[in-house]
Amino acid sequence: MSTPPSQTRTPFHLVNRSQRSALVAEFTGKRLRELRTPALVIDRAVFAKNCDKMHANATGYGAEFRAHLKTHKTAEGTGLQLVSNSATSHAVVVSTVMEAWEVVNSGLVAEGIVKDILYGLPVAVNKVADLSDLWDEAAKYGAIVRLLVDHPKQIEALNGFENARSIKRQWSVFMKIDGEQKRAGVVPGSTAFETLLQTIHGTSTVSLYGFYCHAGDSYGSTSPSQASSFLSSEVETVNEAAKMASDRILGWSGGRFERPQFVLSIGSTPTAHSASAETRARLQSVLYGTLELHAGNYAIIAQRVLATVVSYYPGRGVDGTDEALCDAGGIAMSKDTGPIRGYGEVIDKPWRLGRISQEHGILTYTPDASGPAGLEVGSTVEIIGQHACLIAAAHPWYYITDSSTGDSDKVVDIWVPWKGW
Repeated sequence: MSTPPSQTRTPFHLVNRSQRSALVAEFTGKRLRELRTPALVIDRAVFAKNCDKMHANATGYGAEFRAHLKTHKTAEGTGLQLVSNSATSHAVVVSTVMEAWEVVNSGLVAEGIVKDILYGLPVAVNKVADLSDLWDEAAKYGAIVRLLVDHPKQIEALNGFENARSIKRQWSVFMKIDGEQKRAGVVPGSTAFETLLQTIHGTSTVSLYGFYCHAGDSYGSTSPSQASSFLSSEVETVNEAAKMASDRILGWSGGRFERPQFVLSIGSTPTAHSASAETRARLQSVLYGTLELHAGNYAIIAQRVLATVVSYYPGRGVDGTDEALCDAGGIAMSKDTGPIRGYGEVIDKPWRLGRISQEHGILTYTPDASGPAGLEVGSTVEIIGQHACLIAAAHPWYYITDSSTGDSDKVVDIWVPWKGW
């Protein structure tokens, strides 16, 4: 089959680099109350602490760690995710081709910080040429680019692309496994699973590196034990896929030759937080590969959004409670909901973001919480939102503070995220 041409890339990184210098000069040293709102603020010390804890979790679980960059999309955040006080890792997963290119353009690969880049979406046939260029660039520094696949047509596209080259290469791929979330991937033992395995096994241009599962529904967890059960389910799912691949499809029959050692990549922020030596000890089944933990949202739990109170409405709310208007709406906070009520909680005040429109939100009073009952028009509030990934995606840059300095109210840096696909 013919492979569609590479999509044109806009060099956003050039804009980001020049923009960052001007932003750092303008905002470093400013107080949070001086910032135009809405503004996304990240405490670098908390971000680093979260990264340290995740590395410790992976080590305790006996797993390698792959950092997901999709939430913050920055070189600075990537460095903190990979190099912590607990450990150092070199593998990342990205959600867009642009992110993958920016990992290289930022110097992270040349510096040896990133050595393994996984494009974390089943590969689209019109992105193969672009990812091939990326592989060529990363390979200059000894790094590798891996892909996710979940359909034979993707393998055919890779075959077609390599067959047109004078020097053929072999792509390293994870098979994306559906752990019953119905997000993406194939179910172990299904016809689609077996057909895909046979297609991979029948080509020399693709090598099966491992199996990748993400329990997106684990964000509904309400306790550590529940998160741990999601983690165990992820492990069981990819392990079953690896067993089937080595036994039934690849023909391993217990001793005739060495069993293939796949990478079993599992994780999400809730399940990765539950990973520990204790939860690893609960695994009863023999593993048909080595474990790799992937997560990303955990790091930016350090974020909050500053918003300004622009109006106040006494007695307008439920049971005669007050309401207020703020300048953070659906664009600044996303419209996703989650375990807590509303769209976000106001820090240290008995208020939440109860209703939301595109550019403004309604703050509602929660009598059962502590703190001042009223809000002053013109004052700023700090809101913890429901979905950090979507919140971060809307902000052109992040204001960085650092509580380890003893002053968490002063801007010490600006991070400019990578934009585009």
